[in-house]
Amino acid sequence: MRLEIVPLTLRSARAWVDMHHRHHKAPQGGLYAVGLAVGGDVVGAAIVGMPVARGLADGWTVEVTRVAVLEGYPNANSKLYAACWRAARALGWRRLITYTLVSEPGVSLVGAGWKDVGRTRGRSWHTRTRPRVDKHPLGEKVRWEMVV
Repeated sequence: MRLEIVPLTLRSARAWVDMHHRHHKAPQGGLYAVGLAVGGDVVGAAIVGMPVARGLADGWTVEVTRVAVLEGYPNANSKLYAACWRAARALGWRRLITYTLVSEPGVSLVGAGWKDVGRTRGRSWHTRTRPRVDKHPLGEKVRWEMVV
């Protein structure tokens, strides 16, 4: 089984993530997407966009906002994270971040050379003046990064 990095449009990556991600829908937008295929069939997708946290939007940082891979493909997540970083560097970005739930081990990120740089506290986006229904996990997350 040969895992091959393939180009994906944002539209096709978003549709793929909507079908296969464990606990999230695809993000609304993005800058670029990376696919992973075996024999021409897509088995994974990653979407990179501007940082969700406005305080991290410094003009040099982008964020892997979603990664989804089918079960049974060892090292597929690591391969996607590494490809996202290579693409970010090629496009001039100096820092790439992503988040995992505290309950997720992060082995794929470690395998791709990412560094655990801390925790963020979970919270709801619901407010009295702007009510929202939370459709995502609200727990603490681990922030990971790659830096030039």
